[in-house]
Amino acid sequence: MTENIRRQLEFIESRKHREYRRELTEKELNDILPHIYNKEISYMKRATMALKLFLEYETPIILEDTKIHGLRTLKQFPEIYAPGEMDEIKKNHYVHEKGKVTNVVWDIDNVLKEGLEGRRTRLINGKKTDSEFVECVNETIDFVEEFCDRYACALKEAGKKDAGEMISRGVRYGAKTMLEAFQLFRLLHFTLWGTSCYHNTVGRFDQWAYPYYISDKEKGMTDEEVLELIEDFFLSFNRDSDLYWSLAWGDNGQSLVLGGMLPDGTNGVNELTYLALTASKEIRQIDPKINLRVDKNTPTELFEAGTELTKIGLGFPQYSNDDVVIPCLEYWGYKTEDARNYAIAACWEFIIPKVGLDIPNIGGTPLAGIVREVIHDNLKECENTEELMKYVKEGIFKKTQEMCENVKNLYMEPCPYVSLLMSDCLERGIDMSEGMTYNNYGFHGTGLSCAVDQIAAIDSLMFKKKLFDADRLLKAIETNFENDLELKHMLRNDADKMGRDENANVIGNRILNIFADSLEGVKNERGGVFRAGTGSAMYYVWHSENLGATADGREAFDYFPANFSPSLFLTKSGPLSVLIAFSPDALYRTSNGGPMTFELHDTVFKTDDSVKKVAALVRAYILNGGHQLQINAVNREKMIDAQKNPEKHQDLIVRVWGWSGHFVELDKCYQNQIIKRVEFDAQ
Repeated sequence: MTENIRRQLEFIESRKHREYRRELTEKELNDILPHIYNKEISYMKRATMALKLFLEYETPIILEDTKIHGLRTLKQFPEIYAPGEMDEIKKNHYVHEKGKVTNVVWDIDNVLKEGLEGRRTRLINGKKTDSEFVECVNETIDFVEEFCDRYACALKEAGKKDAGEMISRGVRYGAKTMLEAFQLFRLLHFTLWGTSCYHNTVGRFDQWAYPYYISDKEKGMTDEEVLELIEDFFLSFNRDSDLYWSLAWGDNGQSLVLGGMLPDGTNGVNELTYLALTASKEIRQIDPKINLRVDKNTPTELFEAGTELTKIGLGFPQYSNDDVVIPCLEYWGYKTEDARNYAIAACWEFIIPKVGLDIPNIGGTPLAGIVREVIHDNLKECENTEELMKYVKEGIFKKTQEMCENVKNLYMEPCPYVSLLMSDCLERGIDMSEGMTYNNYGFHGTGLSCAVDQIAAIDSLMFKKKLFDADRLLKAIETNFENDLELKHMLRNDADKMGRDENANVIGNRILNIFADSLEGVKNERGGVFRAGTGSAMYYVWHSENLGATADGREAFDYFPANFSPSLFLTKSGPLSVLIAFSPDALYRTSNGGPMTFELHDTVFKTDDSVKKVAALVRAYILNGGHQLQINAVNREKMIDAQKNPEKHQDLIVRVWGWSGHFVELDKCYQNQIIKRVEFDAQ
């Protein structure tokens, strides 16, 4: 790490960048709101006006040590809806989250190459030239160029004339060097956040940046200089990340993909793949969040390079298996070249760059809750597990049908700026909120191991061993095991568990296939399909905190494990057994995203060959057909101390559900759940 990067890192870690932040004054708000609450103009024009004003009220900040400029100064900016308007929209529409276009990967390589004037040319040569959309996109280009010119002027005043000219030229006519590409990306990404479009990803970094790398190398740039520039670029994401708050600090969607198959079927791993991993390892920040695409032919050294990041406690890279994910995307109807080009959304959902408007997190199917209800209503009627499974299937089908009905008549806010950056919108003259090539929806399957373990417990202990009957179990569940601690202990410790017992693993595969079957052939109103997945996102808290005790020994309101993971009280099982159990055949139909998530005690990495052993474990999961994997290197005692003494652990990073964040900045409910997760030690 160079001294220049070290100074930037100290600047960010000391939170000095936050000193430039400010709130809008009352006078400024009074000036702004009449423009964006103007009921005489459309929401598309309001969105355009809001971006214009946001950029005008931003103050260009020039930092001494960075080569890549852009620091947000406004903490917040008003939405385009006057009080009560969104409530009116919701009366007749389904509104996902905030109604924004999110979780997209824009047409990064072409935008960086063409600049905004190149995009304007696409617009004026498109099918529609006199629409409101065309007018708004044209204005948006002007506003962004003016904003970049203000940064250019500030740079010139600071004695950085060349940097200023680079910005003014690059935003209009595109990038020629890696520095120009990173700077242009930074300002366009900055502006995306200013549109209220959140969870803005970084795409396939080692692919879109590679042409600039080759060109710069041919001109004499060394890999040491490239590494410094990548670290500078990566640090820029951390200047504003605290402002991009979703459900918890760190959940900001600044996700980056490395490696993987290219659209033509060749391998995309290149020199930048390894340089990006090295950069992330050296700066040790939560952004950008690294996702590593791998397959059965990925060399061991790439797994080891990824494991070096796990070792230092970043909670990433997250691994995605092309051998499973690409066939699953093809199964859902994606063209082969698009499936091969997949990227990662904010957490772990698979999305398609340039042409995708999938909503991969439109809802969570409460598998554990469904099974609990089935047991409550039907267990006394069942003489064996097969009869119980018939009711489980009916319950899952009923719930997914209900969920599909609930997401009809979708409302999405117009987004001319985001459309400017996507493929085909300009040529079609249509805002992307009206639809893109892919408009699929994804359902998370939440509480899977809890669902499976409930059935496995009944199968192994009640139907097979006859250690209790239905009346005793149902009474214990309804009373939260208050008067039957023996049964709770039995269910937790003696019953079959997914991740340890083959019978439970088979049940897990069946549940996932039933989930996929329930969505087979169902279309949404935009012509897309519904994708089943193994993630949980925040639902591992939401779906559990109001759920009573369950037949796996879980007490009422206890949290589920996050994502695709074993029970929080799994015992007598090792990491390899868990990884094998969580790589069922059903993943070829249920890869909306949702990683196998498990914790390694940080003592695992104290041996000299630790990186090789953990890398081999990750590779084994991939070879066995696992679709996605994320690993935390954690220490329970350290986290407990961090709750008591947060000032001593400001740099402690953990993986939450699909993103990494600073432990001390998490809500306590998330801290407690991470502390309870299964933790494998060096043995």
